[in-house]
Amino acid sequence: MSSTPVPPYGRSPLSVVQVLGGGSAGNTAHVRSLAAGLVARGLRVAVCAPAVLEGAYDFGGCGARFVSVPRRSDPAAVAALRAACAGADLVHAHGLHAAVRSALALRGRRIPLVVTWHTRADDDGPRGHLVRLLERKAARAAAVVLGTSSDLVDRARTRGARDARLAPVSVPAPRPPESAGESKARADLGAVDRPLVMAVGSLVRSRGYDDLLDAARTWRDMVPTPLLVVAGEGGERGALQRRIEAESLPVRLVGRRDDIAELLAAADVAVLASRWEGRSVLAQEALRAGIPLVATAVGGVPELVGDAAELVPYGDGAALGKAVVRLLADPGRRQWLVEAGRAQAATWPTEDETVAQVLSVYDELTG
Repeated sequence: MSSTPVPPYGRSPLSVVQVLGGGSAGNTAHVRSLAAGLVARGLRVAVCAPAVLEGAYDFGGCGARFVSVPRRSDPAAVAALRAACAGADLVHAHGLHAAVRSALALRGRRIPLVVTWHTRADDDGPRGHLVRLLERKAARAAAVVLGTSSDLVDRARTRGARDARLAPVSVPAPRPPESAGESKARADLGAVDRPLVMAVGSLVRSRGYDDLLDAARTWRDMVPTPLLVVAGEGGERGALQRRIEAESLPVRLVGRRDDIAELLAAADVAVLASRWEGRSVLAQEALRAGIPLVATAVGGVPELVGDAAELVPYGDGAALGKAVVRLLADPGRRQWLVEAGRAQAATWPTEDETVAQVLSVYDELTG
């Protein structure tokens, strides 16, 4: 007997299209989880995204149909997306650019559009006006905007969303590190006899890495000297490396890594210095793994971590450094944060609960 759910009242299975514009690892992992959950519930699911994401996430392996759509807004890309959405009962776009392209592709069609805002686009500087225009277009085109944090819901409403709701999404739990992974990671990084502080994320200005280097300068003369390891790649690498060398900072940039779970499990403290975060993947992974976290009190971070992390103001490298040093000197506080972090993580929605919440929105819009 097939275990696939049967659509009620003889209806044909609901057909939904998930649209990604490239997206971060967290967004893409969420869409992979969502697609798998929807397929398991009997829906027909297509995922439209750049071809490189299929190789990395294997959407086809969970039963979804993958459609390669380049991350562009030119007429050819929009036409490809329009063709992929033909006959769909609903389209769900993830992120600002995916939302705008989906709105263009659905023009003139009575297909509901759901948009999830996972993160906030930077609207400062010369691109700010364009970002705000795109956000208004995306918000007003959507039947429902789902924000992963309360401030994103408020932002969608200020941009004209007809219906904006809080929808915290779960990020699939990382695979457990191998039993020998912690000691091996510390040895590989050169942190066997010294504290290890871990940061993860793209090397871009909004991640606050200059503040992290300021923090590392505050503990540069400690004995033993804590080592800050940053896993990630991006356009700021050259400038950061030059500063590390010029100031003799105890920092290593290790680039993109496939062993983040092992690196994080080996750390004494995890740090997040971003200008803004929604439901930070690093914060979720640190709390789940029992790693004390120091993070900036921005965006959705406070409601995500509750009391289970040390929070500091954004842009204050000295405060960040002092918080790390205090934690390294206080095993009792670190252990309290380990236990509080795991308890806080237990309150987050599961993948199954996330799928159920999204499916309830779909049912509401499709009748």
